[in-house]
Order: sequence, then structure tokens, then C-alpha cells
Amino acid sequence: MSIDKAKKLVEHSIKARKAKMGWSWGQGLLGSAMSELDDYLGSETSVEFLKGFCDHYVANSPTVASSDTSAPGMITYAMQKKTGRADYKKLTDTVLDYIKNEPRLIEDAVNHLGSSVIGKFYPKSIWVDSLMMFSVFPARYAMENNDAKLLDIAAKQVNIFAKYLMDKQDNLWYHSYWTKMATHYPISKIYWARGNAWVISALPKIIDCIGEHPDKKEIIMILNKTSEALLQYQRADGAFDTVLNRGKTYRELSATALIADGWLHGVRMGYLPEKFLQPALNAYKAVDDAIIINNKGAYMPEISGPTSPLPICPYLVYKFTPRGKNLAYGLAAYIWASIEFDMYQRGGKK
Repeated sequence: MSIDKAKKLVEHSIKARKAKMGWSWGQGLLGSAMSELDDYLGSETSVEFLKGFCDHYVANSPTVASSDTSAPGMITYAMQKKTGRADYKKLTDTVLDYIKNEPRLIEDAVNHLGSSVIGKFYPKSIWVDSLMMFSVFPARYAMENNDAKLLDIAAKQVNIFAKYLMDKQDNLWYHSYWTKMATHYPISKIYWARGNAWVISALPKIIDCIGEHPDKKEIIMILNKTSEALLQYQRADGAFDTVLNRGKTYRELSATALIADGWLHGVRMGYLPEKFLQPALNAYKAVDDAIIINNKGAYMPEISGPTSPLPICPYLVYKFTPRGKNLAYGLAAYIWASIEFDMYQRGGKK
């Protein structure tokens, strides 16, 4: 079963990674996915590993200074709920304080790089990545803790980001928007697959949490428009290239897994029509077939490395970003998609 591959990838990651893994976006997503897989299976495979992560940062206070360093709040909150530990809650509260009180850059959106070191040099900008790194966790936390103000912050992010990053004709998303130049970047129509995949995976997660918020219908519409626009770029093997619309680049499986996750989730919850089910299954199969299980461990290949919208030759930056195996965010995407695929096979809902 495919869920068994996800379990083996988690087991391999626990052995291969130190519990004190870095406090950043990839690790935050992977830890969250590990915890969600435990919840789904009724297991505790990752609990000690994730407690070790939290323990390290209780003893070594993390810096939360950007959207990327907000994502580990997903881990600390999950472990806070499972253990009741007050010191884990303190870590979660540090992230929540950043989300609520970080100065806004444009409307209610923060500078993606915040006050981090790289943020002092890179143009002030919002990035499509923030829909996953900055918005999913507060939506979940707000729903479970009846925090209306935080829920409103999370829900409103989608329309703000769509206003500045979603192309009005193509319904696909640019990587970033530079506020001083008042333009999206890349300036030309270059659509990065993982950026659009963050949208597809994040929006159903947000919609699940916001109840009947006034922005809900618009968020569902955005999910549908972007999903429809992506269909023409799906390869015959079900996967997506790292650049969607500029000829052949290379097959990229973190984007493919995120899209499979979002489409399966969206169809299951009725946010997307049934027409997206088979493309979702095709995308999932492309990733699942590529997973390598052998006597050395478990591996997910063809994951493009961390990618920034650099100001020189953006197409070449995307095209020549190297691929690796078992990069944290790629594993998270596959784990989420595997949970959704398993639910599809069982014909149920979470």
C-alpha cells in the first residue's frame, strides 16, 4: 500500500535526521506531516523525534523573523496538544506573536523574508510560499482555539496574495511581488510549478478551518481557477515540470505531490469538481511510482532545491536549480498526498 511507503519514508527520516533539525520551513512542514500521519494511523512513530525537536528549541530559543521561520509552529503546536507541555506552548506563542504583530508590508501581508539576515538585502516582497508557511498554521490554530482575530488574518491572506501574485488572464501565480517596484517578479510570465503547488495544497487546508468566513467563496473560486489553469501543463506521466509554461525543463516531484494532495483534498471536501480526481490520481501515481525502497532505506527523488526569485535570469534560476532526494518539504508533500490517497481508497473523510 502507498501509505506504507509514506511510513517507511518517515522511519528513514527519523533515523537519518537529528531531532534538532533546523528551525525553518522545510523542517516545519515535514514535522507537521509526520504528526498528521501519526494522527491518521493512530500511531506514535514520530512523537519522540518531534519532542526532541521541541526540546532542543526550548533549550535554544529559535529566531522567528520571517514567514519561513513561522512554519515550525506547526510542530510545536502539534506536540503541545499531544503532551500538554507549557514550554512547547511558549514556542508556539512565539510564532503566533510574529503572525499577529509583525509589521505589515502591503495590506495585511508581511514581508516574506521579514527581519532575517537575507531580508535586509533582498527587496521587500511577498512570496507565494507564504500561503503555506504563514497562513495554514494560524487558520488551524484559530479554528481549534476560537480565535476570531487570528482566523480573520489567515483567511484574508488568500485574496491579498491573489490580488498581487495571480495573473488575471492565466490564473497562475508569480513567485513574488516587489512592493517598491509595484510589480510581480519574475516580471515576464514565468510560472514556477512549486509556487503554484503551494497554492493548490494550502487552500483546501485553509478552507477547512475558516467556517463560513466571508472570504470562503472567493477562496474556493481561486482554488478552482488555478486548478483549471494547471491542467494544461500536466505531463502525460501525471507529473509537472519545474517551470510550467516555458518548454521542457525537468520533472519536479514536490510540486506534483503538492498538487495531488490539494486536488484529492479539494475533491474529497467538495471544493473542486470530480473532473480533478483522475488528474490528481495521475499526479499521485507519478510520485508514488518514483519512491525508492531498498535495503539502504526509503527515498523520494526529483525534488528541486530551495528556490528564490532572484533578479537575474529567473527562468535559468528555476531551470538549473538542482534536484535532490528526501528534501524535507518534498517528503511532507508526499506524506500529505498519501494520506489523501489512502482516504480516497477507503472512501472516507478525515
